[in-house]
Amino acid sequence: MSSSFEIPEVDHLTTGAIGPPGQRVFYLQARHGAQVVSLRLEKAQVAALVAYLAGMLADMPPPGTIPTAGMQLIEPVVAEWVVGSLGVNYDEDADRVLIVAEELVEEGEEPARARITATREQVAALAERGAEAVAAGRPPCPLCGQPLDPQGHTCPRLNGHRER
Repeated sequence: MSSSFEIPEVDHLTTGAIGPPGQRVFYLQARHGAQVVSLRLEKAQVAALVAYLAGMLADMPPPGTIPTAGMQLIEPVVAEWVVGSLGVNYDEDADRVLIVAEELVEEGEEPARARITATREQVAALAERGAEAVAAGRPPCPLCGQPLDPQGHTCPRLNGHRER
């Protein structure tokens, strides 16, 4: 069984990808003091998380100063486990955002969990960084939305008749 993590006050929260476009591996990373937790995600999970966070923040008072420096992943990046599901909650009294990641496991197994608590400013920086990481990959096909490969793309919307 994998380890679970409780990080009540992060001092570094980011997301990023390692590898060339088309082969990138995405991570969510949190640090509190000397403890660094890196979790592996899919690109679509990062995109959904940062879009949700941006929408949530848009409904709140503007955050204070958003940290922009030092948002890169802390090396070496070693994933504790692969994320199966993500959840987000806002504690209005504490003015903190809770991100809960749950491990991807086989049916019937108990997943590990990571509970990461951050400020609205840290979450706003995470949303910006995540959107940049997702956009830095291969451009989407204008017809089907799937990633365009440098060597070509057989678009399902064209029934495979022509490469784009």
